[in-house]
Amino acid sequence: MNKNRLFSKTRSQLAVWFVSVMAIILIICELSLDRALSQAYKANLDRELTSVANTLHNGFLTILERPEKLKSNAAHLLPDICFDIDACYEADNSSLNPVKAIYQIEYYVRLLNPEGKPTAIAGKRIKSLPVTPNKSEWLELVDNDGFPYRQTTLTLHTKDDRVWGYLQVGRSLREVKKYTSTMRRVLIVGFPLILGLISVGAWWLVGKVMQPVYRSYRQIQQFTADAAHELRTPLAAIRATVESSLMKTNLSETIARNTLQTIGRQNQRLSQIVSDLMILSRLERQLSGVRTSVTTESVILNDLVSDIAEEFAALAISANLELKLQIDTSRNLTVKGNSEQLYRLISNLVINAIKYTSAEGKVTIILESERNEAIMRVRDTGIGIAPSEQKRIFDRFYRVSSDRSRQTGGSGLGLAIAKAIAQAHEGTIEVTSELGIGSTFKVCLPLKN
Repeated sequence: MNKNRLFSKTRSQLAVWFVSVMAIILIICELSLDRALSQAYKANLDRELTSVANTLHNGFLTILERPEKLKSNAAHLLPDICFDIDACYEADNSSLNPVKAIYQIEYYVRLLNPEGKPTAIAGKRIKSLPVTPNKSEWLELVDNDGFPYRQTTLTLHTKDDRVWGYLQVGRSLREVKKYTSTMRRVLIVGFPLILGLISVGAWWLVGKVMQPVYRSYRQIQQFTADAAHELRTPLAAIRATVESSLMKTNLSETIARNTLQTIGRQNQRLSQIVSDLMILSRLERQLSGVRTSVTTESVILNDLVSDIAEEFAALAISANLELKLQIDTSRNLTVKGNSEQLYRLISNLVINAIKYTSAEGKVTIILESERNEAIMRVRDTGIGIAPSEQKRIFDRFYRVSSDRSRQTGGSGLGLAIAKAIAQAHEGTIEVTSELGIGSTFKVCLPLKN
């Protein structure tokens, strides 16, 4: 297939289209995965931040009595709380041992008065982080060094439900950014690798899919060439006969009659080839599921093979052969199908056996049953078929010997028709043969229930 430019180009185009579509799907999936994982990680961070903020908020509710006034016992909630804002940012809190959940993940805590001015801070000291409007519940902030933070704001009330101020809790997003950055690098690096594997798979898959198409294409090519060759021979004979007759000045009745007889024989051969091709075409439509006007009936094979043996007895006698019928069953074997096609199937095998069996040979038609199948064998003691040619004898126009048509007048379609008829009746046909010993054609058909 790769040697054929048309199929090679088509295979490449299909593979490119397949890879392109898969690349688009892969990009969409990776973008969706990146967004979904980022959103999930961010949602988990927000839940964690909300939990810490609520814990501190609930703790402050128990110690807040007057607006803007904070008791000294606030240190129980935040051990490193600092009220002198300017001095707090310059102090080192690394030696303190406050609530671990706050400092291990770089949390910061700010207490604001009702006007939004800081009154106390705790946790990570970030002087360059701007103080935000106190009514913004969720914000993302960036310090002067470009590091991102996520912040939530809660309103603080005194015990008598007066507004004390605001509690702001935030945390660093470095971990989130590192996670998303690593994840995106993995997706970016993995994309060409996965696309490469898809490309290899696409090339192999398209090749496998196109093989039946290529075989059909080759069969059509071979059939066209064979049909042209078969039709050319009788047409050339007719043309030569007519031209030779026209070259004669006086055409006697005998010459004219001989000319017409030659044309008639070649015309009969042409008609036979066309008829066989039409039969094959109809059978192939039937096999492909196309509805055709084929009559189905119950056919008793015992009667069918008996009729064939009787009708071809004269042909066998003229060829100095013995034609024998052997029915190895005591019951009638009935199949569902077309009697004319089944007659054509067995008769083609019998005619071939008679043609290729030398004088004083023997042709045997055997009918038997096995399990739920009817088995018909046509056995001869003829010239046999070489093992290398047994797989091709059911091909159209295929001949074992190049001069077979001149010796027997066959068109090379008989066995192709026999195989098509067997398949149309949900059966099989096969051959076993040895050179110089003979051949046996075996037909298996399902019995009617």
